Amino acid sequence: MAANSANSKQRQKLISDIIINGALFLLVFVWTVPTFGVLVSSFRTRFDIQTSGWWSILPHREWMKVNEFKPDKDLDRDGVMTIKGLQGTFKEFRKGIETPDGTRVTWIGNKRLGRIEVQERRWTMRTDLTLENYTNVLSGKKYALKDAAGNEKIVRGDNFWGAILNSLTVAVPATVIPIMIAAFAAYGFAWMNFPGRKILFVIVVAALVVPVQIELVPILRDYVKLDLNGTFLAVWLAHTGFGLPLATYLLYNYISGLPRDILESAFIDGASHFTIFTRLILPLSVPALASFAIFQFLWTWNDYLVALVSIGSKPDVQVLTMRLAEIVGSRGSDWHLLTAGAFISMILPLAVFFSLQRFFVRGMLAGSVKG
Repeated sequence: MAANSANSKQRQKLISDIIINGALFLLVFVWTVPTFGVLVSSFRTRFDIQTSGWWSILPHREWMKVNEFKPDKDLDRDGVMTIKGLQGTFKEFRKGIETPDGTRVTWIGNKRLGRIEVQERRWTMRTDLTLENYTNVLSGKKYALKDAAGNEKIVRGDNFWGAILNSLTVAVPATVIPIMIAAFAAYGFAWMNFPGRKILFVIVVAALVVPVQIELVPILRDYVKLDLNGTFLAVWLAHTGFGLPLATYLLYNYISGLPRDILESAFIDGASHFTIFTRLILPLSVPALASFAIFQFLWTWNDYLVALVSIGSKPDVQVLTMRLAEIVGSRGSDWHLLTAGAFISMILPLAVFFSLQRFFVRGMLAGSVKG
């Protein structure tokens, strides 16, 4: 009986591991494939993007031209035509008619100026990759572009460097300021006794549920009265206010779980609250600080609404999300430029996340298990 029970538990554990690992693999796959597609598309030419999917860089069978000729002038293009021993209408030849030997006869172009292609299925890979997309997006220089009719026109590239610097100017202070203020507040709520402490903490937690969109209108009115609208200070203050409740709550959970003996020993040795905070609390709270820094930086870097309301959309203060939205409106069909710009916007957040991810889980679990 004991052996059967042990085998049953092992079987249940195996099934559980398979389900969990399978679900994790599916989640990673769903998130990774589109990201890989954006990366590949950012290196492909405009013609390749318009004529094939990004997965065509992988080995696949494709119809390839092996012969080409002009159709006879006496063909009845409005009726049934005979080409290469095959009969069909213009629409059927435009779609392509396969021959018994595995080739395909296809009419390319219109009825009057078209041509006939004999195609054959072959293994191929579309590996015509280029760095021109990134050059055009980053440099702001003029470059030649051909439209569907083959006409060439000169287009100026989108200079992303200014938008990247503006995003950094917004994201870095908007991440550091709320972390420092919230760390002081969390220490006060966790280790200092003062009147109204619990009520104030409840108010901070309640602020988490207030939608950002509701707060934007009164904030914008105050900015207009104080003449702050259109400045970076305005967006710093907005992100600080929106990020403080979550930061204070996360840091409070972590700081309140630190060993009391360490702080009591420091108090006995005559250390002040400020000394304890700077010498003990901050070094011990690095996981929680890094965890919130990831959240706050990703939010401020990818923010569009708060930045648009606070600083506007002038070219000299545009952040990266505004720049991307602008080229979506002006170049919605230029996927080679949109994907390059999108991947540029992903590089820095990914670098921040992977550099701090070792602290992420520790910070998120702070205060969740006690005893």
